[in-house]
Amino acid sequence: MPLDQGALRPLVSVLNISGQLLAPLSLSIGVYALFKLTKFVWWEYISNPLKDVPGPVSPSLLSGHIQELVADFSAVLEEWASRYGNIIKYKSFLATSEVVIMDAKAINHIMNDPSYQKPTMTKMFISGILGPGIVIVEGYEHQKQRKVMNPAFGAAQIRELTEIFVEKALELRDVWAQEIQNQTQGNVHQAKINALEGLSKTTLDVIGLAAFNYKFDSLKGEKNELNTAFSALFTTEFSFSFAAFCRMALGKYYWILPLSGDKAVRRAKETMDRISIQLVNESRAAIASEGQDKNFNRRRDLLSLLVKANVSADLPEHQRMNEKDVLAQIPTFIIAGHETTSTAATWALFALSTHPDIQTKLREELFTIQTDNPSMDELNSLPYLDAVLRETLRLHTPSPSVLRVSTKDDILPLAKPFVDEKGRLRDMLELKKGQIVLIPIKAINKSVETWGEDAKEFKPERWESIPEGTSTIQGVWGNMLTFLGGPRACIGFRFALVEFVAKALLFTLVRTFDFQLAVPVDDIGRRMYVAERPMLRSDPKAGGQMPLLITPYIRED
Repeated sequence: MPLDQGALRPLVSVLNISGQLLAPLSLSIGVYALFKLTKFVWWEYISNPLKDVPGPVSPSLLSGHIQELVADFSAVLEEWASRYGNIIKYKSFLATSEVVIMDAKAINHIMNDPSYQKPTMTKMFISGILGPGIVIVEGYEHQKQRKVMNPAFGAAQIRELTEIFVEKALELRDVWAQEIQNQTQGNVHQAKINALEGLSKTTLDVIGLAAFNYKFDSLKGEKNELNTAFSALFTTEFSFSFAAFCRMALGKYYWILPLSGDKAVRRAKETMDRISIQLVNESRAAIASEGQDKNFNRRRDLLSLLVKANVSADLPEHQRMNEKDVLAQIPTFIIAGHETTSTAATWALFALSTHPDIQTKLREELFTIQTDNPSMDELNSLPYLDAVLRETLRLHTPSPSVLRVSTKDDILPLAKPFVDEKGRLRDMLELKKGQIVLIPIKAINKSVETWGEDAKEFKPERWESIPEGTSTIQGVWGNMLTFLGGPRACIGFRFALVEFVAKALLFTLVRTFDFQLAVPVDDIGRRMYVAERPMLRSDPKAGGQMPLLITPYIRED
């Protein structure tokens, strides 16, 4: 069939018009790209006040040091600190300069200045899962939420929950005792258990009852919607990929780019939102039906206390939290409290397993209490138990770092001057608006400069007389940054620690079992999930685990 040239004329016209439109569009895109590149080069290499700050050479123009940090975050930061000091420049995505701050005076400044906030990327990621809870909000909104929530986290309220902590610790004890019976062969009464799994289930049960009067019943093997939803979140780890890189580069448009795990996260969040509404409505109904009241006053779970405080006549209407704010606290409580407590208890058992002399000394102290059901006062009367827990949270900090972004130009005061790459001694650090700073909590907690030459050793005895230099670390707890400090210090540190949940677990388990590591100590690695969980270097795909050998402890009279 002959080609009808007349029929092609409209197409040719369209192509000519498109070409005329595309030419200036391409030029505009090119000019914009050149402008952005010029601006970046000017910022990074000419006007950036960080340009002469010492630090490692970037291994990649695209990802900077991110892959290196993801592979072994804590070890990398500790190695940098030993080489470059307390102020370190490194490269993030697209070769953007960020700075590690380990200087105590600078950190105190950052923690107490509200202009230092969570970076947009961090907010987008966390809020996409948790909603606008206290972990995310800034400024007045944060002050408002904290004011309403503070009464629920007082020592008196936590005291009322001690019975739950001990009850669940005893339940885990019985589960592990049964496992010994199941695995016993001949005269060998011993079991190999994944301590992380058991402790994770226990703390999830504790958080459910203590925070919301909700029964997860994880230790009993029960399956429910909320349990399944949180299990999906707790097993999600950060992995570096090109898609993840592109998403992080999107900033506030973080969630526009879909990734493979998003569907599971979205389903989990839908479940959490639905059950959270149910839990809040139950608490409100109790107030309405009982009228402030007999039964409701006996409910000591944190959600009931929060709801009650939020409707108190003493609280002005404009200072109350709205429905969305209250709902957002539920997943925040569970994820933050569960992960901090379970990982802390797991690392404590790891430390005791690798230091049998410390395990023996702790066990001797625990048996000075003549009951399996200690009160909070009895738990707090055990100084070596307290020292073991403090040393665990110093060396095995669940959240090893925190990011902040400066929302204004600022000058950081320094306790100790540093020498920049041009040989100049600098006693302050200038930061521009938008600068990301990283505070390496774990590296600071293990600093030889602060804690002495044995800083990297597990030594509970150090808490009998801690070094004077630790007084410069203005954390909210224990001369450490484990729970941060200043206005944004962890509101639930008493609960997360619990100076009580972890103590109740250690009290019960160490009195009952002898613990040994079931794998070579060098096989235990670390991987970031919600917190820094243990994993096996020989089997990284298996996820978080801590294999221990447990045998019944028989006390000699």
